[in-house]
Amino acid sequence: MPLFGALEAGGTKMVCAVGDASGNILERISLPTRSPEETMPDMLDFFRAKKLAAVGIGCFGPVDLDRASPTYGSILATPKLSWRNFPMVETFRRTLGIPVGFDTDVNAAALGESTWGCTREAANSIYITVGTGVGVGVIINGKPYHGMTHPEAGHIFVARHPDDPMEKGICPYHGNCLEGLASGPALERRWGKKAQELADCGEVWALEAYYIGQAICNYIMILSPEKIVLGGGVTHQERMLPLVRQEVRRQLGGYLQGKGLDDLDNYIVPISLGDNQGVMGAVKLAMDEYAAEAAPV
Repeated sequence: MPLFGALEAGGTKMVCAVGDASGNILERISLPTRSPEETMPDMLDFFRAKKLAAVGIGCFGPVDLDRASPTYGSILATPKLSWRNFPMVETFRRTLGIPVGFDTDVNAAALGESTWGCTREAANSIYITVGTGVGVGVIINGKPYHGMTHPEAGHIFVARHPDDPMEKGICPYHGNCLEGLASGPALERRWGKKAQELADCGEVWALEAYYIGQAICNYIMILSPEKIVLGGGVTHQERMLPLVRQEVRRQLGGYLQGKGLDDLDNYIVPISLGDNQGVMGAVKLAMDEYAAEAAPV
C-alpha cells in the first residue's frame, strides 16, 4: 500500500505526518513555524527519509490555488512576512520529486472530516475553526471549493453587538469582521485575559456565541450546507456549542426550517478526528494528486 506525506502548515506550527490510503496516520511530528530558511530543511528531511507516493499540503494563507497561474502553490500576502510569496509546491516538488497536492489549511481540515470524519455522508459541508484566526473550509459536491481564489469566510463582516465592551475589532484589514471580533486574540484584547482564564465568565461566551452564531446564519443562507463542523481552540469551551446552536436558532428567526435545522445538535457538531483532521485532509490531497498524475492523458 502506498504511503503519503501530509503537511498541515500553520502560522504557529508545522505538523508533518505520514499516512496511508485508509486515513491512518502512521507517524506525526510538530515543528515550530520559523522562517522558511529555518523551517523548510527540517520538514524536507522528514519527508525525504520516507518512501512516499505523494505529499499533500494544507497551508495557511492566502495562497494561490490557480493551476494556470505562474505563482500556483505559493503563499501570497500573508502577515508572516518571511513566508510572503514563498513557493511551497515548487519547493516540495523540486526537492522530493513526487506529486504535491495543495490547498488551504481549513479546506484540508474540511476535506479530512468529509473523507473520514463526521461529514462523510454529506456532499456539502463546512468546517469552521476559531482560534488565533478564524477560517472556514467549504466542501461542495465532495470537493474543496475554491472559486476565483478561495473562500475567506473568516473575514465576513458581522454586526457588532451593542454591548460589546471593545470599541472596534482587531483585524488590521477589516476591523469588525468575524476574525476581528471573535478570534482568540480579539477575545483576549476585549477581556484582558486568555480564553482558558475566562471559562466561568458567562458574558464572555454569550458574546462569542453571538458573533459565531451570526456568521453561521450567514453561511447557512449563502451555502446551505448539510452539516457544519465547529473547531479551533476557542470552541473547546464546554458551553460554546450549546450557546452557538441557541444563537443560530434565535437569529434565524424561524425563516428556515426542516432537515438539519430541526436538529441543531446533529447539524452543528464538534470535530470528530481529534487533532488529525488537517493532516488527514492533507493525506487526501496527496492521494488525489497522485491519482491525477497517474491517470492516462
